[in-house]
Amino acid sequence: MTAPTDAFSSLWRRLRGRLARGSTDAAHPIGDAHSSQAAASLRALLDDDSIPAAVRNGLAADFARLESMLAKLERGELHIAVFGRVSVGKSALANALLGEDAFEVGVLHGTTRESHQESWREVGGSGVHLIDTPGIDELDGEARERLAFDVAAVSDLVVFVVDGDMTQRERDALATLAATERPLLLALNKADRYGVEELEHLLERLRERAAGCVRAEDVVAIAAQPAPVKRVRMDAQGAESTELVERMPDLDALRARLTAVLEREGKTLAALNASLFAGRVSDQVAARIAAARRELAAKVIRQYCIAKALAVALNPIPVADLLAAGALDAALVMHLGRVYGLPLTRSEAGRLIGVISAQLAALMGAIWGVHLVASALKGISAGLSTAVTAGAQGALAWYATELVGRAAEKYLVAGKSWGEQGPKRVVADIVASLDRDSILREARGEILKRLKGRAPA
Repeated sequence: MTAPTDAFSSLWRRLRGRLARGSTDAAHPIGDAHSSQAAASLRALLDDDSIPAAVRNGLAADFARLESMLAKLERGELHIAVFGRVSVGKSALANALLGEDAFEVGVLHGTTRESHQESWREVGGSGVHLIDTPGIDELDGEARERLAFDVAAVSDLVVFVVDGDMTQRERDALATLAATERPLLLALNKADRYGVEELEHLLERLRERAAGCVRAEDVVAIAAQPAPVKRVRMDAQGAESTELVERMPDLDALRARLTAVLEREGKTLAALNASLFAGRVSDQVAARIAAARRELAAKVIRQYCIAKALAVALNPIPVADLLAAGALDAALVMHLGRVYGLPLTRSEAGRLIGVISAQLAALMGAIWGVHLVASALKGISAGLSTAVTAGAQGALAWYATELVGRAAEKYLVAGKSWGEQGPKRVVADIVASLDRDSILREARGEILKRLKGRAPA
């Protein structure tokens, strides 16, 4: 399975370069092409019949999000997440941008309890939606903090709001968001509290702290809900009175930056965001399928180990048991090929076993010598000595099958290839990784138990 991000990686690098240079090519048709590409990638992943039902069910929430992101692309929507610490004014900022009180604003610690989305305006041919997120430092906020990051991760642009110099927690959160590879704007809210020189000094400090995550021109000062100012009024009789006068929000710098970025690259950003998320889901799907295959392969190998060990132990004809064992090895390799979706013909399986056996013989000639001697001795043994000899020989057969199965599995996982290391190194690594004594003990115990169970009453 190829991750949908592959087709977009070079495009993303070019986009970041244009953003860094401040490109102004607005509403270019290339954005529509990128949206179409991303939508096709999401549809391909959603409609992939090769994904097992168990894997799809295990990632149900992610697949539901893929459906939502595909619908978002098809509607031509852009999502902006407003993110930050509790009580820095995220909801007030979203309300000020909307021009109405759509988001709850309060003085209680952490008023926003879950993400909330509202339609804002149309920019560059796309409908823009604002998403208010829970604060990143809620007292009981582990789940809400995770929700905030999840919302930000599927947004096309994030406005990170602070109300002063950044704390270490904010800096960590900003770095985490920057790693999600989407544009970040840093908004210093409550700028009305500072004088001109103090404000400039604070903005410079924020630019230094955010370097590498946010471009200098994307660090702006705002006042989403300025404090009212006192004014003295004088009536007709000359009597003075004091009143509080509300002030309009000051969001000009932020609004200008948002509009510039979204008009220039909004559709491409939405396409890239969707593709990056689809890539992460694709990686999870691949990892789960690989884990399921490994688990099934381990069961298959064990079944063949038992079958081969018993076939060798129970076959009374000297050396002929080894021929039966070879047939089981071929069946094992062919079975593993089906598990990994790379079917092998009998001749291909035979050639693969030949390669593996040659490397094993070179590494473990003494073991195969013991195996042959035990096979010959078994024919002239009787009673308990036969059981002991059969158990020892069967245990060696078990161990050999384990090695053959693991080596064949490595070959199949690499797409019918031994990779750069070649079969010699791969087989040697497998031999070194397995605890031979432990496997032989387990095999002997299992064989003798089964032999006793087959003994006549």
